[in-house]
Amino acid sequence: MAKEYNKVQETELLVATASAPDNTPVLRILYQDEYLVAVDKPAGMLVHRSFLDKHETLFVMQTLRNQIGQHVFPVHRLDRPTSGVLLFALSSEIARLLTEQHQQESWCKFYLAVVRGYVKEPLLLDYALQEQLDKVADKKARQDKVPQQARTAIWPLAQIELPIAVGRYPAARYSLVALQPQTGRKHQLRRHLSHLFHPIVGDTTHGDGKHNRLFAGHFACHRLLLVAKRLTIQHPVTGLWLHFDAGIDDIKPLFNGFGWPVAEHYYQQLWAGLNAAELPVRFDAAAD
Repeated sequence: MAKEYNKVQETELLVATASAPDNTPVLRILYQDEYLVAVDKPAGMLVHRSFLDKHETLFVMQTLRNQIGQHVFPVHRLDRPTSGVLLFALSSEIARLLTEQHQQESWCKFYLAVVRGYVKEPLLLDYALQEQLDKVADKKARQDKVPQQARTAIWPLAQIELPIAVGRYPAARYSLVALQPQTGRKHQLRRHLSHLFHPIVGDTTHGDGKHNRLFAGHFACHRLLLVAKRLTIQHPVTGLWLHFDAGIDDIKPLFNGFGWPVAEHYYQQLWAGLNAAELPVRFDAAAD
């Protein structure tokens, strides 16, 4: 059900950031044992060095290595603007085992996203995506690859209408959605939501600039509103199932202002009740 906007002081909705005195952030460690470590990656932080961002000096991998005093091995990635659970191995052998798990798509991931418009019904979108190639890194790759299968489960959680004119519309509508990728294509969630005409707020590549500017101007929110909220894996050594849950601290004032859920126990119960197998499937043919 859509909530009416509770007009509060917009300064209360400023997106907060925390860092150490030398401006190096202290990463929040969600879990650590002798084999692996999971952290809560801040939005806007690169996972590791990249020649695509030659001038960047701050990376999760190096920051975590310095913070815990040992080398770490990346086993998956999050896009720079996305926040949330990020897992590292503490040895090359564990990295190999975790990478194999990830490639076999045995991990269970849940995301939160704020999107344009009202998402009214849950669905499982089956929409193949053309592989996105980088002009520099993939310049030698084949350009004629067939689209890859991509499936995303989507559940609407809350809606709001803001009395703020956008374009020719007198008000702006948004939804909070839970997302579960069933496959792992590049920018899959962002591209799938854009395909459904519900782009994620703050997405400068696949999103809507008018709504991005609204959130920046009214709420000082300049980030992509996509959070890798939960990751579930089977421990590669003990075999136990582990659940890692990221926070939403920097966007909690925004959610509070909208009357949207912020309590961690709400999301803990939510993940337990979501089942993608029960969703109606929407199959869209890939674009030529």
